[in-house]
Amino acid sequence: SLAPEWSKAASALKGIVRVGAVNMDEHQSVGSPYGITGFPTIKLFGADKASPVDYKNARTASAITDFALQQAKATVTARLGGKSSSSSSSSSSGSGSAGGKQAVVELTDANFAELVLNSQDVWLVEFFAPWCGHCKNLAPIWEAAAKKLDGKVKVGALDATVHSSTAGRYNIKGYPTIKVFGADKANPSDYQGGRSENDIVQAALERLEEMAPPPEVHQLVSQAVWDKECASKQLCVVAFLPDILDSGATGRNNYIATIQASADKHKSRSWGYVWAESNAQSALEQAVNVGGSGYPALVAISPKKNRYAQLIGALNEKNLSSFLTRLQNSKESTAALTLPAIATGARWDGKDGVPPSEEL
Repeated sequence: SLAPEWSKAASALKGIVRVGAVNMDEHQSVGSPYGITGFPTIKLFGADKASPVDYKNARTASAITDFALQQAKATVTARLGGKSSSSSSSSSSGSGSAGGKQAVVELTDANFAELVLNSQDVWLVEFFAPWCGHCKNLAPIWEAAAKKLDGKVKVGALDATVHSSTAGRYNIKGYPTIKVFGADKANPSDYQGGRSENDIVQAALERLEEMAPPPEVHQLVSQAVWDKECASKQLCVVAFLPDILDSGATGRNNYIATIQASADKHKSRSWGYVWAESNAQSALEQAVNVGGSGYPALVAISPKKNRYAQLIGALNEKNLSSFLTRLQNSKESTAALTLPAIATGARWDGKDGVPPSEEL
């Protein structure tokens, strides 16, 4: 009987090589990918989990341990030579490009914390098993998505059958399992989207947008500010605020906070936000037909289309949000614009204004 020799070999190899057994009467799906037809069949899963080695030597504890140690030594030698001891999902299915650099990052128990948990990037991580058919089907799609997301979102793959410590931490039960590690790395979310390349890329970019900081509201004091914050944007929101003597610092900051709240809400859009004090950009005011009815006034300008729309009503969060939503949905009327040069002025120091002294 093999059982006592198998148990003896497992005890001797403890901490060096893992020894397991599968009851094929109960778990036929585990053995079927490997063409198991007779019992007992012994296979050794070494560096290449997709291609286990058949054990054909004596069925004694001594012979089994000798064979296991030989294979372990071969793995160590390969590692010393710079070869990987485990494969990514792409290589496990044979879809990786020979000699080419893969976009999917190979994750392990050793590097997971450093690369993923300590990162400021969004990560999509696939937990796979080399024998898993769905994982093999996903591999070329996963690699293609990783290439499209290069420089934006990190894409990794972890062999859960080898790096069981990390897989166990996230309670991985089936393969492939995809988790999204966003801003809160301690609480990754399960990816429930489609498994096409476009589905994966779109979901990753949406998560990236969620993590992105909202654009800041800048004071428009020069052409350089316009060029940086507005010129290349789909839309630029421009507010003309009352003179500091009329609103005071508190009033001005409240207006800026209202604009910032909209910037936060619409941060996924490629929009810019600037403000100027009344009459500081008189040519721009004239071009967008504001100022005559008082301040504050606000317009949204499309620099690329040379058109603008004006907010009608009070400058508050509700009105501004509705105005921008209508613009986003092309339900706001616009007018043609000839954009003038932006005047150069002084930045606000954040303080209340000082009234000019009266001469006696």
